[in-house]
Amino acid sequence: MVFNHSFRQFSTQRLTLLAMLTTLCYVSRLMFQFLPNVQPVTVILIILTLTLGVVDALIVSLLSILISNINLGMGVWTIAQIVSFSLIVMMTGLLIKPIFKKLPFFILIIYAVFTGYAYGFIISLVQAPFFGIQNFWVYYLSGLSFDTLHAFGNGIFYLLLAPILFPLLTKSLEKYYSN
Repeated sequence: MVFNHSFRQFSTQRLTLLAMLTTLCYVSRLMFQFLPNVQPVTVILIILTLTLGVVDALIVSLLSILISNINLGMGVWTIAQIVSFSLIVMMTGLLIKPIFKKLPFFILIIYAVFTGYAYGFIISLVQAPFFGIQNFWVYYLSGLSFDTLHAFGNGIFYLLLAPILFPLLTKSLEKYYSN
């Protein structure tokens, strides 16, 4: 289905959908905060990028990090989280979205796992200078177990959420464009 560009405007429907997805990310961060680095936000952003696009995913990532960090705690890591999620959204939009329909489901699960490690690498790269860390590789490798938890969680969350969110977002877009 080809969607026209009117959805690119900030209509009430689009703002409502983005608000609901931001809330989903916020609530999921709070629900899973007891598990270090295991949360469905990365997967929700991947699915959002593949269905609605990079701009909408960037809006949801920025808002969900800012809003959830009001509750979970603000710090220099907030900047690193925003940068990390933004780069993952852009990477997904550039590399995966053009070939998304041709990729088997298991490849997308592997990509979701990969983004857990990519997120950890990017966030370490951004945070290291803030904390005055001299040896990046020691810093990065010391957090690799947390990145593995994030990656494993991403694989599980993609397996669980993709069959639910893709049809819901597609149906939402189809309903919007049929009006």
